[in-house]
Amino acid sequence: MAYADQGMSKNRMVALGLVAVLHAGLGYAFVTGLALKAVKAIVQPLETVNVEEEAPPPEEPPPPPPQEVEIPPFVPPPEVSVAQDAPAPTITTQNTISQPEPPRFTPPAPPAPAAPTVAPTPATPRGRGNVISEDDYPDASRRAEEQGVVRVRFTIGADGRVGDCAVAQSSGFPRLDDATCKIIQRRWRFNPATREGTPVAEVKSQPVRWQLRDAR
Repeated sequence: MAYADQGMSKNRMVALGLVAVLHAGLGYAFVTGLALKAVKAIVQPLETVNVEEEAPPPEEPPPPPPQEVEIPPFVPPPEVSVAQDAPAPTITTQNTISQPEPPRFTPPAPPAPAAPTVAPTPATPRGRGNVISEDDYPDASRRAEEQGVVRVRFTIGADGRVGDCAVAQSSGFPRLDDATCKIIQRRWRFNPATREGTPVAEVKSQPVRWQLRDAR
């Protein structure tokens, strides 16, 4: 370790000595003017060169002034007269048409008065058979003690016999209703209705009562 330190110090001493010698030589050179000669040798005389300036381009000539165009004087066109056709003559036609005479309204004649209607003489019962009694009771209706009033509508022909027969109002028991029309058509007879002495048919409406004397 001591040997290494000694080697390092010797080398440092040698370097320091060389630096000192260089500094001394430079100082001597400056003193003796060697440095001035070296500077003169470096600096050479400068050569001057004349640089000619380029001449400016020639100015363009100004444009020529516009030429005046002479405008010819206005000459109006000649008047041209166009011959127009004469207007066509107006033809007026007048049509004379005879208007037909409007038809005359004739009111219709009033209808002839109708002949007075003569009311027919009504039919009347012939004999004493135009009734319904307890003897005409159907057996089932008697046992059930059915009772009531049946209104029938029937037609009496010109011969006095009963034709059509219908129940207009029921008694509430269909057996009594059916028996009523059957008895009237079979047994009832009439003197027919007449109009001015002539027998005519007649429609008659009549109630018929069914009643039991022994009914409780």
